[in-house]
Order: sequence, then structure tokens, then C-alpha cells
Amino acid sequence: MNISGPVLVTGAAGRLGREIVLLLRTRGYKVVGADLLPSTTTDLLLDIREAAAVQRAVRGVGAILHTAALHGRHYELHYPRAEFVETNIGGTLNLLEAGCQHGVGKFIYTSTTSIYGQAMVHPEQAVWVEETLRPEPRDIYDITKQAAEALCRDFFGQEGLETVVLRVSRFLPEPPNLAANNRLYRGLDERDGALGHLLALEHRFSEFEVFNISAGSPFQRDDVGRLKHSPRQVIDQRLPQAAVIYEQLGWQFPASIDQVYSIEKARQQLGYEPRYTAERLLHEAVQRG
Repeated sequence: MNISGPVLVTGAAGRLGREIVLLLRTRGYKVVGADLLPSTTTDLLLDIREAAAVQRAVRGVGAILHTAALHGRHYELHYPRAEFVETNIGGTLNLLEAGCQHGVGKFIYTSTTSIYGQAMVHPEQAVWVEETLRPEPRDIYDITKQAAEALCRDFFGQEGLETVVLRVSRFLPEPPNLAANNRLYRGLDERDGALGHLLALEHRFSEFEVFNISAGSPFQRDDVGRLKHSPRQVIDQRLPQAAVIYEQLGWQFPASIDQVYSIEKARQQLGYEPRYTAERLLHEAVQRG
């Protein structure tokens, strides 16, 4: 898809935003990285809560990739609810309105798999998490991200702005054992997250869409009963090389797996194929010794 103008990436100093900026630049895109914080990928200091500043930033832009947000860690630090509303909802609305006024061709919103919330809780089995699963937000972070998704849907339907939502999985800095466990069913390397954004940028959407972006999983839908109570049996079956590697490294397998993020929709519609999977993480861990 031809983008007439530079790509504005908000949250460019963050882990995901940085990788998006770097990937787009390697693919020949002109990128303006925007953030509150200076960094090697920040070209423009921008507070998305300031409507006038957003209007100036969006003028002449061809596409917006919006990753900036207050996150779950801010919730854990007891940020006031009002700040979540002002940033995650108000800031997104400022960008959407500016995008419409300045003829932006595409708006990609970075949401989170966290918004599925309580819908991912089942007493007897793991939950197979597809985009059709109805979100049940647990906190103000989830609530504001869901509201911002609804704004994107509204602007697509009412204003004709081509919006798409990517619900990205967790990509926190973690100890290797925990990272490997999470990568089996819900983790994400931010470089794969950047790939998902690139593919969405280059795909033309005739209707509003939502996609899960995660590392993928070796598990299958019919594994959900055993994953909840006997995940080791399923891991041995679906990823048999893991047992030797975990023993060699002195790692512990997860005692229970309660959710599996499905990326089949992104695979089929976007051609998304994550590279930094659980298998690759294990292989690299062995190489490092």
C-alpha cells in the first residue's frame, strides 16, 4: 500500500515503538517518531493529551501508528484513573480527529490482549483466546484500552478513516525461564510486534478489524483441557525438545497454563508469522549455555 507522507509513530521511545521505527526505516519508510521522552528513535517531543500539538504533528502525515499509552505497570504504580482516561482515551481521540482533519490514510492502534480480562478465566480448562472472545476488562487500564478500540471502530464507520486494532501480547523484560514459559502461550518479542504493525500498515482494510499479535504457540485447541492441570504432558507432546533443554538449564515448567493466544486470524489475513517463538528462544538459550 502506498503511504502518501511520513508515518507518525507515537510512543517511539518505548520497547515496541522503538522497534517499529527501526523496522519501518529499514523498509524505506520516512518515519517521525514521537514521544514525551527523548531517545534515539524520538524525532518529535509530543504530549498526545495536547490537542493543538497533535494537530501540528499530524499535518502532512500519511499514516499513524499509535503505541503511546499508560500501561499496566502504571496501574500497579497507582496512577490516578483520570490520567489513564486523559492519555489512553483522550490522547487517542486527539490523534483520530487530527487524522481525519488532515487526510491521514491509515490509523493503527496498539491495544492489548489484557483487555480480554476475566474472559480468560475458566475453572476447568485453558481459554483459547481468539478475537471473537468478548473482552471483560479487569481494571482502568483494560477499560481505557477497550474504549480507545471503540473509538477506532467509530471513526472507521462514521468518518471513513481506515483504522485497525492490534492486540499485542506481553513483552516485558523477564528472567529467561519465565520468558520461555510465557512464550509458549502468551508472550511476544517486540520485534515480532513491530512486524505485525508493518504488515497491518501495508494491508488494505475494507472494514474494521482486530488482530491478536503474539508469539504463537505449539499448542492446539484440543489441548485446553490438559493445559490447565497437566501442561507438562502437552509440552512433551507438542514441543518434545523442551524437556532436555529445561533440564540442562535447570528451568521449571509452568505448573498450569490458563490461556492460549491464537494468532490464526493474523496469519491468514496479514501473513503474520512470528520469528521469535518459544522454539527459537529455547534454541538461543542453549547456545548461550
